[in-house]
Amino acid sequence: MAIDYSLFGGADSLTEGKRSPRRTFLPNGDTNANLYPGPPQDPSDFLWLMTEEPHRTRRMAIMKAHPEVTRLMGHEPLTRYVVLLVVTLQLGVAISLRHTPTLSPLFLVCAYVIGGTANHNLFLAIHEITHNLAFRRVVPNKLLAIFANLPIGIPYSAAFKGYHIEHHKFLGQDGIDTDLPTRFELLCLNNVLGKVFFATFQILFYALRPGFVRSQRLTRWHLLNLVVQLIFDYALVSAFGARPLIYLLASSFFAGSLHPCAGHFIAEHYLWDGMAQETFSYYGWLNVLAYNVGYHNEHHDFPSVPWTRLPALRALAPEFYDTIPSHPSWPMVIVNFIRDKEVGIFARAKRLSKESEREAKQVDAMLKVVGKEGEGEDSDKSE
Repeated sequence: MAIDYSLFGGADSLTEGKRSPRRTFLPNGDTNANLYPGPPQDPSDFLWLMTEEPHRTRRMAIMKAHPEVTRLMGHEPLTRYVVLLVVTLQLGVAISLRHTPTLSPLFLVCAYVIGGTANHNLFLAIHEITHNLAFRRVVPNKLLAIFANLPIGIPYSAAFKGYHIEHHKFLGQDGIDTDLPTRFELLCLNNVLGKVFFATFQILFYALRPGFVRSQRLTRWHLLNLVVQLIFDYALVSAFGARPLIYLLASSFFAGSLHPCAGHFIAEHYLWDGMAQETFSYYGWLNVLAYNVGYHNEHHDFPSVPWTRLPALRALAPEFYDTIPSHPSWPMVIVNFIRDKEVGIFARAKRLSKESEREAKQVDAMLKVVGKEGEGEDSDKSE
């Protein structure tokens, strides 16, 4: 009987209760998941690791085993047309709702179902474009990201690029990887109500946290992103009133809130079932709406492989990917995150930054010197 690795890392239905006993990675090919409940993580702190992030090592191993993987790398022209289609859809819906009361069921349902899904798609389009995968050259990619940003209502594509590239280069490094929750978030949100608040307002945490953790040097692209967005918002309100802009902003909020697609924010890098696995993939149908971002181990291993070829990457190296625990459901990730006391804000792996490591080593060296001097003084006194 083959192991169904899709079962590990989170239940896929409410009928499975609170995942007790929890499903974890099975050693020695054993198929009985109930025999291996993983130990719960300490909820008072993050999981601090001294090991290297796993993606570079796996990337090197895959390139050695499958050198043909380089053929999957490169840009994907289809991204441009999907962005144009979704931007057109969002603007069409926003303008068509200009006479609809903002608190009416029709307005709210459209903002959640259509707008939330469309703007989430644009979030991930910007994510894809950030890796320069829509055009061969950098400048057209940056311009397309600014265009994709328009229905989101708030300028963020230029700032996202810098933070996201650091997320890849310094995965899990405290003070650099702004995808990581802060100590303040851990202290304030380490309970069921806190997790409900976090899951509901995820978009605000991801928007505001980077500015508190690691400020960026402003560039002309930040300025262009800001100016273009303000002009667009002003023109939209001037021509059609405030409701279309309210619709776009509500769509952005729902896209990063309790929305089925938003489960990927938690699914990607939170730790589950007592495992120190830092990245989880999801291979379900919601990837169709989300640029295959569910193939997240594959994406981190090879950021230069575009979304349309990530399934081919997994198929090329099944011995590396089909044996990694994955999530079977994004919506259930949100549910389990909230209701399971053994996963929460604390369930993230962190590493000291290189600067912090150097400082720690210097402190250790000083303490050793002081300790030796103290031992010498003690021996002198005994004499």
